[in-house]
Amino acid sequence: MNRYHLVHITEFHYDGPVSESYNEVRLRPLTDEKQSCLSFKLTTTPPSQSRSYQDAFGNWVHLFNVLREHRHLKIETDSVILRMDAPAEPPSATLADVDAAHDELFEDYYDYLVPSDYVPHLAQLDPLIAAAEALANGNAYGFAEAAARLIHERFQYLPGATHVHSSLADSLTNGAGVCQDFAHLLIGMARKRGIPARYVSGYLVPQCASNPDSALEEVIGGQASHAWAEVYIPGSGWLPLDPTLGRPVAARHVRIGYGRDYGDVAPVRGMYNGHAGQRLSVDVQLRPDVDVDGHEQLNSSTLIPPEEEILEERPAQPVQQQQQ
Repeated sequence: MNRYHLVHITEFHYDGPVSESYNEVRLRPLTDEKQSCLSFKLTTTPPSQSRSYQDAFGNWVHLFNVLREHRHLKIETDSVILRMDAPAEPPSATLADVDAAHDELFEDYYDYLVPSDYVPHLAQLDPLIAAAEALANGNAYGFAEAAARLIHERFQYLPGATHVHSSLADSLTNGAGVCQDFAHLLIGMARKRGIPARYVSGYLVPQCASNPDSALEEVIGGQASHAWAEVYIPGSGWLPLDPTLGRPVAARHVRIGYGRDYGDVAPVRGMYNGHAGQRLSVDVQLRPDVDVDGHEQLNSSTLIPPEEEILEERPAQPVQQQQQ
């Protein structure tokens, strides 16, 4: 059982006055069978009143508006999460079992089997699917595990190789991407093989510096939100895998929301009026409440804002944040 304190700060700096900013955020951690959100607070600068609801996938959505002129928008959330990991029986369903249950799975998990905006069914996935199937020994979850490992081994984690609207074709062409792209790759492979798969938005608590994966995990866990995927295996339910790390999800993964792909769970999405360009910065601080000695430990870093981008002038301009 792990108790984490999470602070997520998103800031937009505009090179001129903007107004009528309408925003929705999906940043409140889920409460489900493996974690509990003990507290959550959302604040904005300039100040605003927010309202919330749960969407069709069960994710918390907070809405707020800043109508007056401003040159800076800060969105800060503060959460405390209790994360549990219950032991699970090894999945025994075979790929043949999945094929036999195709009609039932298609009826019950239609949204997680058909192509979506970010996850089209592409022929370029076929060689990866064949390679994963060859490693799976006929086991359905073994196929998903092999797919996650192949993505980790064959694709380079490279911030900037893709953008927030990139789909499978971009990461397949570049051979590189970030966690958002790798989650989409795993989802695409699973769906094309007939296994329901969904996108998970959340965070990763980096391991200690002595761990060989700590450098990568500090990058993907310390700077911004993270993403992975879950596959549905008959008889076992939804099982999570992190293709960025090439292995199953552990208790250090904190879940924010589920969806068909990134488009359903974008952490921050909005529009504003004005002709100003914007600079985005993200700061995530995710730490255990206390370590084994009773002392707080903090793993945090700040993503340096990219060079200012002047957007095309138009009455309403979109705001969206990629998951690293």
